[in-house]
Amino acid sequence: MMSYRTAASRLRHPVNIALHTNAPLGVRIANAVTGFMGSWKFIILQTAVVAIWVAGNVYLVFHFDPYPFIFLNLAFSTQAAYAAPLILLASNQSAVRDRATLEHAAAESEAADTKDDDLKVRLERIEAMLETLTAAKG
Repeated sequence: MMSYRTAASRLRHPVNIALHTNAPLGVRIANAVTGFMGSWKFIILQTAVVAIWVAGNVYLVFHFDPYPFIFLNLAFSTQAAYAAPLILLASNQSAVRDRATLEHAAAESEAADTKDDDLKVRLERIEAMLETLTAAKG
């Protein structure tokens, strides 16, 4: 069975929760917009709008943008002009999130190593006590 990661499941990690709750409004907007623009829903919606636009202008259902569809070209250029910086902003935020997650994982690993070292020291003390008890008994 395939499991799909949703926005809610990505936020389960403490680093992601902290970055999401502390993110500035612009970053949250960029993440939402690029999340939508990178989806099949957006691709299908945009394809439908362009098909209706072209068909409506070719068959004169409405005729505000005659061939060669200069206004449609302007709309695509404007969309690209806004999409590129938003994608870069979301990408930068993703890099920050990845770096924070790695730092968090490294800190947890170091804490686990410290606990392991403490356990080893305790185990060595118990073994020494057992040896002492065994030697005194024998």
